[in-house]
Amino acid sequence: MSLDRRSFVKTGAAVTGGALLGGPLQALGACSAGAAPLVKLAHSVDYGPLYPVKDQATGLELLKLPRGFEYISHGWTGDMMTDGRPTPGAHDGMAAFRPSRRLKSRIKGKARDHWTALVRNHEQGGLSGAFTEAAYDPMANGGTTNLIFDMRAGEFLDTWASLSGTLRNCAGGPTPWGTWLSCEETTWVNGEVRHGYIFEVPHDGVSRARPYKAMGRFTHEAVAVDPVTGHVYETEDDDPAGVYRFRPRKPGTLAAGGVLEMMRIGDSSYDTRHDGTGTVYPEIDWVRIAVPDPAPGGTSTVRQGIARGGAVFSRLEGAWHHAGKVYLVSTSGGPSGLGQLFEYDLRTGTMKVLFTSPDASVLNNPDNICVSPRGGIVLCEDGWVAPQHLHGLTAAGEIFPFAANNVVIPAEGVPGKSVYPGDYTGSEWCGATFDTRRGDWLFVNIQTPGITFAITGPWRNGSL
Repeated sequence: MSLDRRSFVKTGAAVTGGALLGGPLQALGACSAGAAPLVKLAHSVDYGPLYPVKDQATGLELLKLPRGFEYISHGWTGDMMTDGRPTPGAHDGMAAFRPSRRLKSRIKGKARDHWTALVRNHEQGGLSGAFTEAAYDPMANGGTTNLIFDMRAGEFLDTWASLSGTLRNCAGGPTPWGTWLSCEETTWVNGEVRHGYIFEVPHDGVSRARPYKAMGRFTHEAVAVDPVTGHVYETEDDDPAGVYRFRPRKPGTLAAGGVLEMMRIGDSSYDTRHDGTGTVYPEIDWVRIAVPDPAPGGTSTVRQGIARGGAVFSRLEGAWHHAGKVYLVSTSGGPSGLGQLFEYDLRTGTMKVLFTSPDASVLNNPDNICVSPRGGIVLCEDGWVAPQHLHGLTAAGEIFPFAANNVVIPAEGVPGKSVYPGDYTGSEWCGATFDTRRGDWLFVNIQTPGITFAITGPWRNGSL
């Protein structure tokens, strides 16, 4: 690991992007407290309108971006990785890490001070077989892959499989000690093998493929780690869904077990699913989940929590820690059913709704989330309106499309690629994450046909 777990917990130091940031989102919180409506802009007033931009790898106009931004694609489904395996499909959640010394010794003869390491989920949910030999379930075809990117050269250097034998690895989250927590968005049971767990993946190696059963068995989506306490906040992509908190027995060592709890608002099972912008929840506490790993047919974690007064949410997906707050995305919550963004203050123990989408033209079912080094929020869209957009949300409460999915594979295909021809502009964005050095590169995925992009440009001209 790139940072000693014990010293991390004592100091609250961070190696992942979200914990390096300041607190400019306070302005957005103040805006929402007054229930001010979101202002939807046709484009960022600073970055400008979107235009088709050619991919530096293929020459295709796969994305629409503001002028001055450029990108390179990598890791298309089926591309051969440097470990000799084909890249799995269904790219999803992802995070960036500062490379450890062990990782820097992996490639000889390359400048290492400008590398970023990435861990990428693959939300494959079939039983066609694991893509590595050391797998949790030999029949399950989900998992993760790792990548190394040279920010100075603008090129990907290395890719390898790091976890397999899991199912529907949708999102997850980075830890401040340099690992990725990959979440299974399912509770499928394959014979004697249960799924629905969290797995830890090192950014500089290969996972042991051991499920953390104490962290719960449910339709996991994303996690956010408090760098002070080591508590892990977990979201559940279901309806009803709960917000969970895992208090590890040994902070920074999740494999040692701990206590799983579900958020409670007030004295009863409060339902947040239709709450709008500006709603404040001053009475937050937590109820313990007695059986975090329920057997098939047993009482689910969410039903256990609701029975004890746990709060009800709708399809919780993205999660991100930033400056002492945890941001949680409900993809289909709010009065219009098009999305909510919650802010949970770790210091005060209170929560509020930062915004809700009033219309699909404003924001069409947000999913993954990250915060940029300059304080803006990036929201990945996962709705039904093509093209799908990558949105920016400013501290002033303005939302704008930063990028549009323009992936159309011509009938003759793409040389060297195995993806099928077709229009993929309605496919979701996933896994947005900035590099942890200066935030000069935004890495993000288009889930289908499965492509990873590295985007760079004049970020400092605007809010992202």
